Amino acid sequence: MNPLKPESGISRRHFNGLVAGAALVGAPSLRAQSGNRIVLGQSAAFTGAAAQLGIQFHAGAKLFFDQLNAQGGVNGQRVEIAQLDDGYEPDRCVENTNKLLGSEVFALFGYIGTPTSLAALPLATKAQTPFFAPFTGAMGLRTPFNKLAFHLRASYNDETALIVRQLTNLGLNKVAVFHQNDAYGKAGLDGTVLALNSRNLKPVATATVERNSVDVAAAVATITAAKPDAVVQISAYKSCAAYIRAARAAGYGGTFYNVSFVGTQALADELGKDGAGVVVSQVVPTPYSASRPITREFIDTIGKGGNKVQPNFSSMEGFLAAKLFAEGLRRAGSRATRESFISGMEAIGETSLGGFQVALSASNHVASRYAELSMLTGDGKVRT
Repeated sequence: MNPLKPESGISRRHFNGLVAGAALVGAPSLRAQSGNRIVLGQSAAFTGAAAQLGIQFHAGAKLFFDQLNAQGGVNGQRVEIAQLDDGYEPDRCVENTNKLLGSEVFALFGYIGTPTSLAALPLATKAQTPFFAPFTGAMGLRTPFNKLAFHLRASYNDETALIVRQLTNLGLNKVAVFHQNDAYGKAGLDGTVLALNSRNLKPVATATVERNSVDVAAAVATITAAKPDAVVQISAYKSCAAYIRAARAAGYGGTFYNVSFVGTQALADELGKDGAGVVVSQVVPTPYSASRPITREFIDTIGKGGNKVQPNFSSMEGFLAAKLFAEGLRRAGSRATRESFISGMEAIGETSLGGFQVALSASNHVASRYAELSMLTGDGKVRT
């Protein structure tokens, strides 16, 4: 068994232990492409403060590919993911990416986070390797246009515009921003400022937290002193949860809004009853309601596959990313190359993935601008 690849039926605790151990012994030997295999390379956080994002996205993608492979793959080719743990750190991501590119993977897939993706995209571009469905909405990965990069999700600008519109519609105009002190945090801050500026507003306070840290005391003091109506949070789930708890302990009674990268279920699990009323923007359909065919397909596949996949927004995004990749690969023909895959993706045009609308073309590689708001209920559940 590949120590970096969870097998069907494995428990989350067992999987966490495996990836932690694999991070110590180094990467597995990665094989080059063969005639009946398409190997995707994924560097993501599988340990550390953002681990659930990588674990859940990968689980959803693997769920789809496992079902696809059981049905014969795409044009007779199996699709597999070679995964490496970067702990949500750019330097480790660069090392992993070089290993993956050296193994001649077909594409890079499902990278988790802005700072890691920003470090990896130039390497993929130099190697002329597609960079597919990074789990980030940063504009720096979308502009300028890169023919090798394909995005499933809406941007952070789309998410923060929705959040600010909701806040101002509710008369909550005093908005503060708590953000990670890196490219991800700046991307979310920039989007929030842009949306506020369009309403002749600006943040009443901003404060930061370091990546992979929960040291939020200074940020709580700075923002609470400004008495905002709401705090927009641009960080990962552990630091956002730490901030919410500390702010409430300091007497703050306002509301908290997060962008999707926070990891909704991970945040709900981290906060427990303290999560009641916390709002999160979403860029994929809810996995908790069967109103869309894609959700029914997702839940049915979990039931049929015997995989211990948790239905949540992160695993749903991985499932959708895999489904979109397979559609592009199908259109690439029986002997797919990177060039024919890019052409296949661009030929998708406007279509529906089970009720999730996507649109791609030679000049547009951002499949969706879908965004909606959800709320944590305080009992580990999410209401949309």
